[in-house]
Amino acid sequence: MIRAATVKDVAEIRAMIRELAEYERAGEQARATGEQLREALFGEHPAAFALIAEDDGTGEVVGYALWFPHFSTWTGTRGMHLEDLYVRPSARGGGHGKALLASLAALCEQRGYERFEWWVLAWNEPAIDFYKSLGVEFLDEWRVCRLSGEPLRELAARVPAVLVQGGGSCDLPSQQ
Repeated sequence: MIRAATVKDVAEIRAMIRELAEYERAGEQARATGEQLREALFGEHPAAFALIAEDDGTGEVVGYALWFPHFSTWTGTRGMHLEDLYVRPSARGGGHGKALLASLAALCEQRGYERFEWWVLAWNEPAIDFYKSLGVEFLDEWRVCRLSGEPLRELAARVPAVLVQGGGSCDLPSQQ
């Protein structure tokens, strides 16, 4: 069964995020707290949304998908970015991953989202093979770019002094 996550699922989602990070060889990078996830998923202005996969027989949570909308200037429409798709090893092969993706695809269709996109690690052949079996298009000509830590802080410090806070949703910090 696939269902929308509820606030009661936060601890389980957090546990699966850590399991996913360990699988992706980056356990130390999974730092999100339960409170951060609760606010991000169920706060006044959610930053993301989640679906839960449950085992039909036991009702046990066996996977999740966490996503958020994005916007394409080329199509003029929103799309969906899948941040995480995870099925616990004991439940893999049971159709939960495919059911999560199908549910997300249905949400895209219902909401008029023209694109459904996500990233996959180049070494994760089981996931790549699974996605290929669904007809996923791999965009080899695009590269993921990330700015974080000290380089992010250094670039942020270069904000031009002429930019002033304007009271909108993308306000820039005032210069000191």
